[in-house]
Amino acid sequence: MAFKLKRVWSYIICIGTCLFPVIHYSSKKYKLPRPCIVVANHTSYLDIVLSTLYIDHTAVYMAKAELLKIPLFKYFFVYLDIPVNRTSITAAHKAFIDAGKKLDEGLSVVIYPEGGISPEGKLRPFKNGAFKLAIEKQVPIIPSVNLNNWLHLQNGGFFKSYGKPGIPRIVVGDPISTKGMTAENANELKEKVFTFIKHELDKFHGKQN
Repeated sequence: MAFKLKRVWSYIICIGTCLFPVIHYSSKKYKLPRPCIVVANHTSYLDIVLSTLYIDHTAVYMAKAELLKIPLFKYFFVYLDIPVNRTSITAAHKAFIDAGKKLDEGLSVVIYPEGGISPEGKLRPFKNGAFKLAIEKQVPIIPSVNLNNWLHLQNGGFFKSYGKPGIPRIVVGDPISTKGMTAENANELKEKVFTFIKHELDKFHGKQN
């Protein structure tokens, strides 16, 4: 019920701000496996809002604890989700333990491996946590690419930053299986996801530095 309310909340925001999201699948549209880890680049708070439009079952978000202080967004994270204190290694480790428990319960998890919103949509290096967790739990990764959300809501949140109506575009990649992988494959898995996301961004915007 909480996740369904998030989806309604997302539609209300899109209608109220004249956003018309377009979601493209790199091969063909499919039902996301349960459970899975959705891994996406992070360019805007819109990344979180619009993700509910292609995630077709209940998912838990790992996101910075500061979102709990932002009007509108804090209600998104009241139920189910996992706030992460990025300044504390202990807190971050606990957050991944909590995420693992959610996967064990059959819930999917959404993780932004850059660790924060990147400026002007430029892709930053990924942290290892999402990929280690996927391998540990032997669940597939769903790579997702937020192509231009930052153009429609820049870093700073609603009422605090520049935004404009238009067509946010998202690409959802094919599931990447982790069956049989071990911790030694984490970097390889990370690079595979990073390469896919970077390729889609370069294709849309032109090659990034």
